[in-house]
Amino acid sequence: MSISRRLYEAVMTRDVQAEANLDEQVRRDVPYNAVRLVGAHALQSSGDQTVNASTVLPWLFQALGVPPALTGLLVPIRESGSMLPQAALTPVVLRVRRRVWVFVTGALIQAVAVAAMALVAATGSGLGAGVAILAALAVFSFGRSLGSMSSKDVQGRTLPKGQRGQINGLSTTAAGVVAITLGVALRAIGGGDLSATQIAWLLGAGAVMWVLTAVVYAGIREPVDDESHARQPDTRPGAAREEAETPWWRASVQLLRDDAPFRRFVIVRSLLLVSALSPPFLVSLAAQSGAGAISGLGGFVIASGLSALLGGPVAGRLADRSSRTLMAVGAGVASAVLLLIVVLTLLPGFDGDSAWGAVLFVGSYFALTLIHTGVRVGRKTYLVDMAEGDQRTKYVAVSNTAMGIILLIAGALSSALSVLGVHWALVFLAVLGVLGVVAARRLPEVSVG
Repeated sequence: MSISRRLYEAVMTRDVQAEANLDEQVRRDVPYNAVRLVGAHALQSSGDQTVNASTVLPWLFQALGVPPALTGLLVPIRESGSMLPQAALTPVVLRVRRRVWVFVTGALIQAVAVAAMALVAATGSGLGAGVAILAALAVFSFGRSLGSMSSKDVQGRTLPKGQRGQINGLSTTAAGVVAITLGVALRAIGGGDLSATQIAWLLGAGAVMWVLTAVVYAGIREPVDDESHARQPDTRPGAAREEAETPWWRASVQLLRDDAPFRRFVIVRSLLLVSALSPPFLVSLAAQSGAGAISGLGGFVIASGLSALLGGPVAGRLADRSSRTLMAVGAGVASAVLLLIVVLTLLPGFDGDSAWGAVLFVGSYFALTLIHTGVRVGRKTYLVDMAEGDQRTKYVAVSNTAMGIILLIAGALSSALSVLGVHWALVFLAVLGVLGVVAARRLPEVSVG
């Protein structure tokens, strides 16, 4: 028995019926591909942690003396920049038979972008350095969009239903181990602060991680002539020409308009932003309340890593049972946590600098990131399971482009409300989460149960 198969059978709960539906060669390669996928995503997560737009890059901007106004652009460029181009890139990606190479190309682009950031961190300062890093981050996000479009298609081609969620969970767990290790190292090296030179070395290591990601992913044995995953052609007269001539933006609108299950998924995904957008506001509220417990770059990285480590394996198995239910429960619990925070922090005499105030903020931050881990695993698994072949690629691209726009709108609304008070932003996000529970329960079930 190969090492890959031994590892696979040691950590996976197998679905024999789902595996039986695969072609013989694909079935034989499942253990090998599963180990490669987990390894590649663990390396990818290592690279992600070194260039995190919510933790590492803001610290770098502060160390370089970049104007604060540019710091506010980091997360929008990182998140929306990787989502918005995907619908436009869909026709190009669909021409590539082996989607593995799309991912590899994206990983190498990200490696070059992170290496450029490291060079700027080591040699630049002030406004010029900030602009250069933002430009490199935009290139990084473009490479990430290629990886996002292709990775779900590769996973759908190489793994059976009932095991994709577990792979997502294991990848998330590996990412958690990496984050905790990195966080502890950062605390040991720089304490509560790090110099620009130290962060430059960190970014250089991240570039190496992205190169290794490309190397490992390139070894995946992806089927290219598997008819069971082929897109069903439209046999209407002139349909092929019509599809080729339709602009990407019009095709995206048509898909959202005509495909009701997909449209409902995009709506649900929009409402699940409660767990994605709330942590920064929680940190802001903690700072306003005088809490000093959530501070230091290493502390942030450790908290996010611990949530991934604990939540990854559980979320993966729950997603394979019912990714729809996992999303609904995650949105509901996140909303409850936010409302509890609002009520407790508005109580007369609340002191964020007290022991129980620190526990409230630290515990709530950890809880929200843990919930977000489950929501992300559930959302990814649902999207992989709901379609096959090129249709899955279209779903991923169009939903991510739509989410790029929605993320900017939701972020702007919550930021505007925070001007009135952080509590208003948290209540707004909690209401979104409650609506997400209702909407997610109405999604069709696509998991094997």
